[in-house]
Amino acid sequence: MTSSVFADEKLLFTPTTATSDAIPTIFAFPNEYTVGITSLGYQIVWATLAMRTDVQVSRLFTDIQESLPREPELLGFSLSWELDYVNILNLLESLNISIRAQERTNNHPIVFGGGPVLTANPEPFADFFDVILLGDGEDLLGNLIDAYKQVRNCDRITQLTALAQVPGIYIPCLYQVEYHEIDGAIASITPISPDIPPVVQKQTYRGNVLSASTVVTQKAAWENIYMVEVVRSCPEMCRFCLASYLTLPFRTASLEGSLFPSIEKGLQVTNRLGLLGASVTQHPEFGELLNYINQPKYDDVRLSIASVRTNTVTKELAHTLAQRGTRSLTIAVESGSEKVRQIINKKLHNEEIIQAAANAKQGGLSGLKLYGMVGIPGEEPEDLDATVAMMKDVKKAAPRLRLTLGCSTFVPKSHTPFQWFGVNKESENRLQYLRKKLKPQGIDFRPESYNWSIIQTLLSRGDRRLSKLLELTRDFGDSLGSYKRAFKELKGQIPTLDFYVHSNWETDMVLPWNHLQGPLPQSTLLKHLAHTGLTAKS
Repeated sequence: MTSSVFADEKLLFTPTTATSDAIPTIFAFPNEYTVGITSLGYQIVWATLAMRTDVQVSRLFTDIQESLPREPELLGFSLSWELDYVNILNLLESLNISIRAQERTNNHPIVFGGGPVLTANPEPFADFFDVILLGDGEDLLGNLIDAYKQVRNCDRITQLTALAQVPGIYIPCLYQVEYHEIDGAIASITPISPDIPPVVQKQTYRGNVLSASTVVTQKAAWENIYMVEVVRSCPEMCRFCLASYLTLPFRTASLEGSLFPSIEKGLQVTNRLGLLGASVTQHPEFGELLNYINQPKYDDVRLSIASVRTNTVTKELAHTLAQRGTRSLTIAVESGSEKVRQIINKKLHNEEIIQAAANAKQGGLSGLKLYGMVGIPGEEPEDLDATVAMMKDVKKAAPRLRLTLGCSTFVPKSHTPFQWFGVNKESENRLQYLRKKLKPQGIDFRPESYNWSIIQTLLSRGDRRLSKLLELTRDFGDSLGSYKRAFKELKGQIPTLDFYVHSNWETDMVLPWNHLQGPLPQSTLLKHLAHTGLTAKS
């Protein structure tokens, strides 16, 4: 079974033969193969390691694995989804490695992690990792390997101290966290010695050649898809949006130097093309990219686009997508209230949303999915009525277009101007209100689980005291009830669920990620918060 899965892969790179003294490395994805191999980030890191002669890399998933080294020196995890931490702990145990970094010895591999979850806020997971890579892997990964080679034969603490000198490499055990009270706010986060940098800066790749798939397989969750990263980050900077703030600046792939050759290469092995990015249609030469894909030689290509800015939905775009196997389009509108959109810096008007629906219908698409959100700071009950009214107008403008409103609860994210706000306790009722109002209109309303938003917030605002809680919930199960049960068991040892999830935090508070610097300093985030006219006082 295992060998046939790997045999099905079509590689778009050539792995090298490792030298006899290459570093034995395991690179893991803490989920099943079909999920992991669909992650572009995982594909890129694996291929980068597999093309180095000084690394012997084997892949590990929760269901299958390549032949693993008996004594790995490096064990890496790519973490794309918060709740996959459970699988990280399970995989460590299956390899006979202590789940807590402080219990590992010189005989254990260095356990490193990267990916969007750990770059945003690694602190709830900090005790499980020796090394965390903050930011883009393009330069970071090579710098990690090169630095490790210099101290390969040293003891563990010497290795970790040396790695801590590399920009973007965060060694949690070399930082000490003090608390005002054991179950209170953080007092300070400081390095344990003067030779450790007081602040670790997220690394940003600034080139114009972005990522593309290194493997295509029918066993991927998106079968046989070839993915191309068109843009990185998003220039819109909606005040809650991690995908924009954490990945700044907005970068675009060069057409001639990156996108065209990548697409040509990928379409030699498959006819499914996925264009990725937080705001794909905002590539300044998106029209030319579409023309390129519209060439007759690509007539049989099925095209999907990750995300589209509302005011870029033209009839031409809709027609191209409809011709190439896409039935519906997704746009993020956040709210039907002009006031709420102004607060979050969403530069969008209802007329543009209505026009996008009309264009989608006229271009031949059969469905349009809008993404909304409740509980945004500053939102009032009447703003929900504005969303209902907008959805009715959209339906009227595009009759027979299948309309869906996916709706989540606002979750505060680190490194954004809304990181100081808690989750609005009214959010669950607001989701139910929208369901009640929209269902009779024939609009498919799909709310995201409110309980999942609570867990997400706990992990996005958590500190390293949560590691005990995460070990307990792993045994209890991943429902909100399990988390509440774990909080009860740890009462007096960690802050309350309410502190992490619902409290508005003072802006002068020491945040769990204060020693980890994102693209923008705290002072800029505070200026952006001031523009909203809101204050995050409790």
